[in-house]
Amino acid sequence: MNTSELFSLQGRSALITGGSRGIGRMIAEGFLAQGARVYISARKAEACQQTAAELSRLGPCVALPGDVSTLAGAQALAAAYAQHEDALDILVNNAGAAWGAPFDEFPESGWDKVVDLNLKAPFFLTQTLAPLLRKAAAQRPAKVIHIASIDGISVNPMETYSYAASKSGLIHLTRRMALRLIQDNIVVSAIAPGAFASEMNRDARDHGDAVAARIPARRIGVAEDMAGAAIFLASRAGDYVVGSTLTVDGGVTHARG
Repeated sequence: MNTSELFSLQGRSALITGGSRGIGRMIAEGFLAQGARVYISARKAEACQQTAAELSRLGPCVALPGDVSTLAGAQALAAAYAQHEDALDILVNNAGAAWGAPFDEFPESGWDKVVDLNLKAPFFLTQTLAPLLRKAAAQRPAKVIHIASIDGISVNPMETYSYAASKSGLIHLTRRMALRLIQDNIVVSAIAPGAFASEMNRDARDHGDAVAARIPARRIGVAEDMAGAAIFLASRAGDYVVGSTLTVDGGVTHARG
């Protein structure tokens, strides 16, 4: 058994949506450190390009700005990626949105925006990129990693109805997609993050100590925690993890239960 390259991503290509900040950026940094060629996508072009420029000190990182919440946007991103690579080893479906409002006031717009980006986009972007994933999978397993949330596993006290529903749905979609795509040597899995400082999780970002007090590990997640989980699933180490969701939360899901 050769374990010297168990977690290496040397020579592999990766596309990360929502890669300009937060969890997406953490994963991009980890992949670059392990030798991958990384492409990041985000809706805001300037932020996407700035992050790619900053991360290029670690290795090849290219910005592919775009909005993947529609099928047309997914197709445009796939076409932009195909200008650089003829196969795709790793796809990370990380782009996401959240919306909170009281039950009696929760708007349809807050439902559609969140569900389209969090649940529809991972399916249709993977479908659109399937030919490039299958090409990579002819050599070794290709990977699709969905970024779900612990809010799809246990109930968050906040009234984020569409977010909770979309993330729970994404966890089950991971299982369904995994059983189909493993037939093509494409391994689908997911990560359910807990509290990581980000624009989406401003509570963890702005009130880290207070949030940490509610977490059994007594701290919020840091970049190495998220990068490590994603590297595990993306590398040879995670080849036999099919359809599972890896919870990375310092134990808070169990404490909620």
